[in-house]
Amino acid sequence: MISLRKLRKTAKSFKEKLALKNDDTNVDQILLLDKKTRELKTKSNDLRAQRNSASEAIGDAKKAGNDASDAINKTREMGDRLKELEQTLQEVDHQLNSLLFQIPNLPHESVPKGSDELDNIEVRSWGEKPLFSFNPKTHLDLGDALELFDFQRGAKISGSGFPLYTGQGAKLERALINGMLHHHEYAFGFKELFPPVLVRKESMETTGQLPKFKEDMYHTEVDNLYLAPTAEVPVTNVHRDEIIDESELPIYYVAYSPCFRRESGSYGKDTRGLLRVHQFNKVELVKFTTPKSSYDELETLTAQAESILQKLGLHYRVVELCAGDLSFAAAKCYDLEIWAPGEEKWLEVSSCSNFESFQARRGNIRYRRSEDNKVEFLHTLNGSGVATPRLMVALIETYQTEKGTVFFPDDVAEFLGIQEIS
Repeated sequence: MISLRKLRKTAKSFKEKLALKNDDTNVDQILLLDKKTRELKTKSNDLRAQRNSASEAIGDAKKAGNDASDAINKTREMGDRLKELEQTLQEVDHQLNSLLFQIPNLPHESVPKGSDELDNIEVRSWGEKPLFSFNPKTHLDLGDALELFDFQRGAKISGSGFPLYTGQGAKLERALINGMLHHHEYAFGFKELFPPVLVRKESMETTGQLPKFKEDMYHTEVDNLYLAPTAEVPVTNVHRDEIIDESELPIYYVAYSPCFRRESGSYGKDTRGLLRVHQFNKVELVKFTTPKSSYDELETLTAQAESILQKLGLHYRVVELCAGDLSFAAAKCYDLEIWAPGEEKWLEVSSCSNFESFQARRGNIRYRRSEDNKVEFLHTLNGSGVATPRLMVALIETYQTEKGTVFFPDDVAEFLGIQEIS
């Protein structure tokens, strides 16, 4: 959530930054509702003070044996007016908060301008595209021949977009998850969590999934709970409504979770095989830090996510997203894209984002500064460390052999605990 105080002071630049994100929020309407809210609060407070004074006068009159009927009637009238004012205030405040929750985070000043993914900037790349003496197969062909996944039976169980991993495919999926969790804990000091996957509406609001993307979420009507689209949601909410001492920051969490997304807006996108699914596995990295250090932490977070791809020897590139391609909650973001030789295209496997205080404001997550004990909102960051479906696509396509098996080099095999899939 954005700061109303900041919005009042910088309305013009605020509108300009929203436009960079292709957002057409009516800022003027928000400012009018804000003004009305503050006016109603002032009137309510003044009337409440008058009623309290009148109530005291009634008490004094009764003690003196005087008739207090007129004062009592006046007090009742003020009480009725106060009730009406507070009802109106509640309605206006609700309208204001509903609009505030729809406003995206503003892009950081360093974010390049642009309207969509075509304007994103490649920052760096690692490794080289693998060369083959034969025509490389796609993950669909490899998966079918090696019996790594069964999309037909997965669809029979749950519908399209719910892959069933089988045999060595299931083992490889588990190896990737365990390897990433172990690496991030012991190489970088992340604390492992294993969070719930069903979360409350408030948790989804904190991270920015609600109300904006409600139609993309799986929802249980009876209990009013949501299936988490990423471990970012439950892990960020670990510290919702808390005040953390600055001495405890930064906090690093790593968590595995299954992720659930309806992908209602994916019509026309490539949904073959593992490229776009409704349920998938992901290892997530979440950081809580001070505003002063958050952008240094973003660079570190990106490098930490990259280290997994380097361990697996996969050719990848780091892409800085332009303002128009930023997610709803992100102030700045780097995408990690790996090369899939069978598909002959780049596949996004991680987004590393700094949300600044956007999520912290929505979730009331604060820290107490060491220098003066002042309490303010901290900054949150998150990045995939990484998502497994497209990682598996690139992994088996990169290390496929001419005879149709998958053979991993020794260093990759050491990370996975698997040398060959045949």
